Amino acid sequence: PCPGGPMAETDWNRDAIPNELPGFDCSKGHPAMGNYHHHQNPSAFKLDQNVTSTICNLYDADGLYAIDSLAHSPLIGYAYDGFPIYGAYGYANENGTGGITRIGSGYELRNITAGTHHADGTNVDDGPAVSATYYLGYFREDYEWISNTLEEYLDEHNGRYCITPEYPNGTYAYFATVKNDWTSAYPYVVGPTFYGVSANRSIASITETVTTYVPNNTGLSQTTSLDDLNINVFPSPASNIIAIQVGGLVREDLQVELLDLTGRQLKQSRINKGQTLAYFDVKTLYNGTYLVKISNGLSVTTKKVVINR
Repeated sequence: PCPGGPMAETDWNRDAIPNELPGFDCSKGHPAMGNYHHHQNPSAFKLDQNVTSTICNLYDADGLYAIDSLAHSPLIGYAYDGFPIYGAYGYANENGTGGITRIGSGYELRNITAGTHHADGTNVDDGPAVSATYYLGYFREDYEWISNTLEEYLDEHNGRYCITPEYPNGTYAYFATVKNDWTSAYPYVVGPTFYGVSANRSIASITETVTTYVPNNTGLSQTTSLDDLNINVFPSPASNIIAIQVGGLVREDLQVELLDLTGRQLKQSRINKGQTLAYFDVKTLYNGTYLVKISNGLSVTTKKVVINR
């Protein structure tokens, strides 16, 4: 265990972005606590000018959007306080003028060699000294917010009040901040605190007048056809790992099996609802042709794959 690890609340809290890098998929997201989610700008690793992860070589993805330095980034979500979240680029000036620019984080790494105080001067329990293990940037508290007169830099919540394409009269908005090389920049999306009120945002009931649409499912199967899932098995030929990636929405758990040509099961895995990937370690298998069988309980599809070293 490391200081400030998952679910820990200490004076020195581990920054998930550098510390969980091997666990992020091509779109810079991962599942945890029962939900797939993003901590950072959700464009694919392969599209960054400095590629810090080669996971896209194993299983590819497009990300939620692609950074375009010539256009205002799209609206990619809403924070728990109700304000919109945009990608990495926006208007240089808050009034919508000044052209398109990369929106900058106001946070910088502190010049410290040991964690004894927070950036605001608060005396806290000492954290580890800066070292090869606990490098500067390992903890979120290694950063401090620096005020900047340029309007393209964000406040301590990682947002600003500005005009956006969806809000021509202006709104407070967060941005998914990146560095010059498009790698993620702390505090990444929102934080460390919200601009608005984030408490009690779960919707228990809807009191407004709404229109309810009831789909007509007469004669339609509720089970997704495997042919509609755009299942890919790669690489082929493979040497160490075989990946099984689903391009569509997985509504039922999928059983995944690796078989030899006689139908004998060699390995098994599964892709659960909402997930997209399974893989087999095949380093111990002989060269040859194998079968990957995917089933959802009602239908089956089989793909051939070759192992060759």
